[in-house]
Amino acid sequence: MAKIIVTHAGPDLDALTSIWLLRRFLPGWERAKVNFVAASETFRGTPPDSNPEIAHVDTGRGELDHHQKNEYNSAANLCLQKILKLKDLKKVDRKALERLVAIVTEIDNGRDISWPEAISDRYEFMPHLFLNDSPGETNVVDLAIEVLDKIFQALKNKIRAEEALKERQVFRTRWGKGLAIVTSNDQVLRVGQREGFVLVAKQNPKNGHLRIHGRWDKKVDLTGAYREFKKRDSAATWYLHPSCCLLLNGSRSDPKMVPTKLSLAEIVNVLQKA
Repeated sequence: MAKIIVTHAGPDLDALTSIWLLRRFLPGWERAKVNFVAASETFRGTPPDSNPEIAHVDTGRGELDHHQKNEYNSAANLCLQKILKLKDLKKVDRKALERLVAIVTEIDNGRDISWPEAISDRYEFMPHLFLNDSPGETNVVDLAIEVLDKIFQALKNKIRAEEALKERQVFRTRWGKGLAIVTSNDQVLRVGQREGFVLVAKQNPKNGHLRIHGRWDKKVDLTGAYREFKKRDSAATWYLHPSCCLLLNGSRSDPKMVPTKLSLAEIVNVLQKA
């Protein structure tokens, strides 16, 4: 018998994440079919955990449904705990899954209404809102799996960036603290700024390309650095964004850009004096 994942009709983010978790991480469930039932019901009326080839998630009041208890939990978290008991995951994968499921659990328990500036339009970009409005249950499962794959990868990149930033070089600028790092992970730029650094300089060890991001709200102006870099390495391609807080030497948008020959130490020296 082919494996079947059963969930409620009109699946929400918790149900969709549960399907994604079982298909992606539970051994042998990669090609499991999805069946929909009315909320709280089971597949053809069978007990929820009576058949090892059928998994009921977010419905049926079985081991992967959290509705039978009045506690803070989610079907996605129950699925993750089951997976962790049966499969050894890489450290970064486990961390990313735990963080992903933590957000899903918050949303499923209505905690998103107390997020900072909860009324802000930025939250309309959250996947649980547009997934809920997607037509057709089969279509929404396919869309959710694609979206959750991307979120999972983004979280892994973020975690790797947090680890990479432990090897950062911190320096002073006229606008505040800056950091410099050699890594191919572009997420360090965003993570570093969110940690409070006014300036992040990242050099890619693979191709030598340099990206310098300054915080617009700290009035970072890289015009002086741009001129000095052009003077020290005129053969390299330099691009100063019109905002003057973004300076690039290498971009996926322009693969023809010539990387700089300046070392990270020389780059930091320029930024300190800019």
